[in-house]
Amino acid sequence: MDLEKELQRLIDEREIERVMADYAYYLDMNMPEQMSELFVDDCEVDYAPNFGATGIEAYKKTLDGIGSFFRGTSHHNSTPAIDWVSPTEVNTRTILVAIHRYTKERPDGILYGQYFDTLVKRDGKWKFKKRVLKTTMTTDYHVKAGNEIGRNP
Repeated sequence: MDLEKELQRLIDEREIERVMADYAYYLDMNMPEQMSELFVDDCEVDYAPNFGATGIEAYKKTLDGIGSFFRGTSHHNSTPAIDWVSPTEVNTRTILVAIHRYTKERPDGILYGQYFDTLVKRDGKWKFKKRVLKTTMTTDYHVKAGNEIGRNP
């Protein structure tokens, strides 16, 4: 790999990390419009069985009500592992701890899991093409069924 391509890859990886950090920030700050801008129009999102969307308009509908359902959230992501498919597509894996404070009187919900993502570079910007959340375990979490992490026995 030549130096120019290697430098571009490092720049792209920093941009990908920023997209992931922005996703958590926009979610925690109740900014659904900015969140949706991080996704391509033909995105696929799968948070749990029967909880996801295909296409940006359907995804925007999943964001309706996050401000009234939660008093606050705090999403903590690890640095992503990035696997290059091409210069304009990557697959990533990120470890997640997400804490949810509800508007209703109930204990805070905690999710431990991993995001498995595909990001693509379109018009010079990295965006989510596919986002899958796989759940390791939860504590007092509002979604009772999650996508299994697939841990070896």
